[in-house]
Amino acid sequence: MKNLEPRSDCDLVTVPARQGLEAVDILRRGALDAVGPVMTVGPVLHDVMCDTLGFLVPPGTADAWDVPGSTCTHSDGRGAVLVPAEGADWLLPPGEVDLATDPTVLRAALDEAARLIEAADNCR
Repeated sequence: MKNLEPRSDCDLVTVPARQGLEAVDILRRGALDAVGPVMTVGPVLHDVMCDTLGFLVPPGTADAWDVPGSTCTHSDGRGAVLVPAEGADWLLPPGEVDLATDPTVLRAALDEAARLIEAADNCR
């Protein structure tokens, strides 16, 4: 079994679950190298109670995070609270994926996800 220790040296970007799930899909299928797929998404928390997903990102990301419809919790050197609370669990656990999601890559995936959701909603 891989190490599932929660990370404490990161910030946490929280988005609505629908957009977050689309972004995870975009990130997981979007990166290929000469050998094959490359995981470009880090650990992700799913909070069923709040219907949100939380992406672990490098510390300091909150300083410049400005993506509408999302929030970024700054670690302030203390680390984000990364032990899933009741009603939450890991969608992508630590130890099975990259250490953190690159904020630039996450921003692009969230933008694409928002466009896909808007297009799908407008087709009804």
